[in-house]
Amino acid sequence: MNKTVVACLLFAGLVAGADKKMKPWTEWSEKEVQKMLDNSPWGQTQVETNTAEMFYSPTAPGGRAPDRAAQGATNQATSVSFYIRFLTAKPIRQAFARRMELQQKSTNPQLVEQLRQFAERQTDEWVVVAVAFDSKDSRFSGPVMQTFNSANTGLLKNNTYLEVRGDGRNFLEEYRAPAPDGMGAKFVFKRMVNGEAFIRPDRGEVRFYSEFSPSLKLNMRFKVSDMMYEGQLEY
Repeated sequence: MNKTVVACLLFAGLVAGADKKMKPWTEWSEKEVQKMLDNSPWGQTQVETNTAEMFYSPTAPGGRAPDRAAQGATNQATSVSFYIRFLTAKPIRQAFARRMELQQKSTNPQLVEQLRQFAERQTDEWVVVAVAFDSKDSRFSGPVMQTFNSANTGLLKNNTYLEVRGDGRNFLEEYRAPAPDGMGAKFVFKRMVNGEAFIRPDRGEVRFYSEFSPSLKLNMRFKVSDMMYEGQLEY
């Protein structure tokens, strides 16, 4: 076969692959929703194991830590999972909306409309990263919840940022503690820096970093080229 024809066929195949779209979010299964939230270009999971030493407990006279004794042995392998998601990315909002739809026992037209407005809403001013967490052992998730609830913008602003290589760091504008919405804590950043979008298609990756303490750090990298959705860069 002529080399030119082969090249054209290969190119056509690549274009067809690039144009392949996901099925509508309103048809996502529970498994597809979870994958979007926890293991996708816009949502990743950071797992911290052996977290018994993450939180300091004062030692009582005699060298015994009463809190440790009260909560039982902690020398087993235990982990806390942190779910780091670009909440302002459309597919993440669609996943949250779809999850809520799937949890409803009956159809509520008003709720459906509210969820769809939330899923399709766009923002030109802010980037919001949401962080939720869980653990099979409440002895570990409890202290994390306390840390997240007691944190504030002033405490985190100098150690929380989005970072793009070559463009430096975009520091935190506002921190919001976890609310009952199930999405976790919200970290708010400016979308525009020095008159242009901080995250652009030609950037290799964007890093989210937040340090609550020397022993509790969130650190996740996202590949920018993978964050294209329906023909747009979503974050």
